[in-house]
Amino acid sequence: MARKDELIVGLDIGTTKICTVVGERNENGIDVVGIGTHPSRGLRKGVVVDIDATVTSIKHAVEEAELMADCEITSVYAGIAGGHIRAFNSHGVVAVKDREVREGDVKRVIDAAKAVAIPMDREVIHVIPQEFIIDDQDGIHEPLGMSGVRLEAKIHIVTAAVTSAQNIVKCCNKAGLNVIDIVLEPLASAQAVLADDERELGVCMIDIGGGTTDIAVFGDGSIKETAVLGLGGYHLSNDIAVGLRTPFDEAERIKKKFGVASARYLPGDDAITVPSVGGRRPRQVSRKILCEIIEPRVEEILSLARQEILRAGLSERMPSGVVLTGGASALAGLSELAEEIFESPVRLGLPAHVGGLQDVVRSPMYSTGVGLVLFGSSRQRAQRTSRFRIRDESIFGRVKQRMRDWFYAEFD
Repeated sequence: MARKDELIVGLDIGTTKICTVVGERNENGIDVVGIGTHPSRGLRKGVVVDIDATVTSIKHAVEEAELMADCEITSVYAGIAGGHIRAFNSHGVVAVKDREVREGDVKRVIDAAKAVAIPMDREVIHVIPQEFIIDDQDGIHEPLGMSGVRLEAKIHIVTAAVTSAQNIVKCCNKAGLNVIDIVLEPLASAQAVLADDERELGVCMIDIGGGTTDIAVFGDGSIKETAVLGLGGYHLSNDIAVGLRTPFDEAERIKKKFGVASARYLPGDDAITVPSVGGRRPRQVSRKILCEIIEPRVEEILSLARQEILRAGLSERMPSGVVLTGGASALAGLSELAEEIFESPVRLGLPAHVGGLQDVVRSPMYSTGVGLVLFGSSRQRAQRTSRFRIRDESIFGRVKQRMRDWFYAEFD
């Protein structure tokens, strides 16, 4: 059995599935040693709506991963998404003490940048430095040791509804797990599917999951914009269920087996057998009709994602194009349709940068789970204590304490 301190566990709590990925640290990086998946019950659009059902699903996924990895899972990095996610950029300026940038200066300028008014019903999930500027010299990613008198920082702040974050932690706690950190799912997915040169040149990653579509735009090696849309693969299946008058589970199966993003990419107009509801006899339906049901929803999801990018003014800063990932991105013809809508090169993003069971996880549905493990690996050395272990502590109390600490730091 592997030692606990060598294991990193990512828990992707999605709308359609719960996925647990167990990674083991070695001298070469991370090996995936265990995977567990279970249909998700109790979530809607990435938000918990039934705690008991969610806890049961988490337990099943964790038990499956424990059996495969031959380990006991006690702590996880949990993913968070949903329409409640809000992100924005901020900017801070401080004077450099002793004319040389030290750790204290970096901490002060980040604190100055994140000193913005945030409603008490929201929780800060991430504060991500984008770049530092020293005496008008921009594009600096590591300012320590550099000479200067004025230090500026541009950062990206991600916030979530306190109640949504609290419910995810409660579900994990009830399943017997401690949450080391809560991670925004598009940031985790990007860790798994993007290459370093894409991040530097400029790329947009779109993670089409079950209940949400997550967007992350990178450039110059750092995050530029994040957004979450309340649409995903669940809505495609629901459209098929309504349009073909078939049970939802059958609609999901038909989508995966016969679905194509657009009728233009259909190889042939075959007939498919569609089960009916209420014990009625199955019917024969043209595959073209299925595609005509799917195409408007796919176009809506991709068009809304493009609007988010245009709104942020980043459409001209994506030379590397678009990377599609997430379970729903495996739909046939989706990349070709996305190329038409974005007018950019599009590729399917598969999890990389790991060893072990890499052939098993090489599917877009595991991007977030693998990304959470990679995120945890990069943070584990710097963060040994649990920031979100709240069996008895209230998130509201932590938010209040953060505001109190900031107040005394500013006016002490």
